[in-house]
Amino acid sequence: MFIDKFAGIAFAVGALTAFSVQAQEVNVYNSRHYNTDRAIYETFTKATGIKVNIIEGNHDELIQRMKSEGASSPADLLITVDASRLAAAAKEGLLAPVNSPVLEAIKVPANLRDPNGAWWGLSTRARIIVYARDRVKPEQIRNYEDLAKPEWKQRVLTRSGTHPYSLALTASMIDAVGEEKTEAWVKGLVANLARPPQGGDTDQIKAVAVGEGDVAIANTYYVGKLITSAKQEDREVAAKVGVIFPNQDNRGTHVNLSGAGVVKTSKNQENARKLLEYLLSPEAQRQFADGNMEYPVNPAIQPHPELVKFGDFKHADVNAAAFAAYTPQALRIMDRAGWK
Repeated sequence: MFIDKFAGIAFAVGALTAFSVQAQEVNVYNSRHYNTDRAIYETFTKATGIKVNIIEGNHDELIQRMKSEGASSPADLLITVDASRLAAAAKEGLLAPVNSPVLEAIKVPANLRDPNGAWWGLSTRARIIVYARDRVKPEQIRNYEDLAKPEWKQRVLTRSGTHPYSLALTASMIDAVGEEKTEAWVKGLVANLARPPQGGDTDQIKAVAVGEGDVAIANTYYVGKLITSAKQEDREVAAKVGVIFPNQDNRGTHVNLSGAGVVKTSKNQENARKLLEYLLSPEAQRQFADGNMEYPVNPAIQPHPELVKFGDFKHADVNAAAFAAYTPQALRIMDRAGWK
C-alpha cells in the first residue's frame, strides 16, 4: 500500500514536471529554411520564455511523419513554404482551427488564410516573369500564357516542374482556365525551354543575365535578394533583368504563400497559438519583409523598399485551399508534357 501510494506521488510529481517543461516549449515541424526565421524564433523566446524546437524537413515528409506518429506526434506547429500543403493537411484533419482575437484583429486577407482558421499565411512571394533588359521589351509578354507562344522558343527558363512553386502555379492555372487549356500551356512552355530545368530561381535569373535564356519564371524575393546582396556580382545580375507581374489585365499574378497551422494533436497548443500570433505581429512581419524580401501578410506592414519599387500589382484572389485539390492533376499534366 505504501509502495503504491509512493508510486502515485512520484507519478504526479513527474507529470507536473513534464507539464512545466512542456509549458515552456513549442515544437515546430518546419519546411522553411531561412536564417531570418531563426532570428524571429529567438526574439519570440526572449519575449515569452517559450523555447522553440525546430524539426526541419521537406513539407511532404513532415506531413507524412505527422500522419504516421498520430496522437503521439510531438509536433505543435506546422510551417511550410507551400500553403496548398497546409490546405491538404487541414483537409486530412491534421490541423486544429484557431480561435484567436489577436489573429482576427490583424485582418489577414481572406485568400491568405483558411476559412475556418486551420492555417494562416505568413508571407507571400509573387511568381513573376524575369526578363533580359537588353533583349526583351516588357510589353512583349503580359501573361503566363504568353510563355507558350512560338516566339519564345528556346528562350524560356524555369526550375523543375516537381518543385512546389511550379506545381502551385500549374494548379492555380487549372483552377483558372481548366485542365485542357492548362495542359496546352504546359506543353507549349516545355517546347520553349532554353535548357532542361535545373537549379533554383536564382539560377534562372542568373542564366537570363548571361544570355542562356531571355525570360524566366521566378519568385520576387529572389530578385530582391540579388538587388540587396553584399556581393557586387549579384547586384550586377539584378541590374540586367527586369520584372513583369503577369496577368494584370485579367485574373492577376499568382502568389506563393508561406504559412502555418497548429497541429490538432499538439500537447502545447497554447504555446503554438502564441507563436503563430507572434509570427503575424508587426515585429515578425517586418523581419520577414526586410530579412527575406517577402511580402508581409499583415496589412499594417509595408514590403521592403526595393520591393515597393517593383510597384503595386494585382494578385490572383484565389485561396490556396481552392487549388490545392488540383495538385495531383497538375503533376500528371506536367509529367506528360515532360516538365521534369
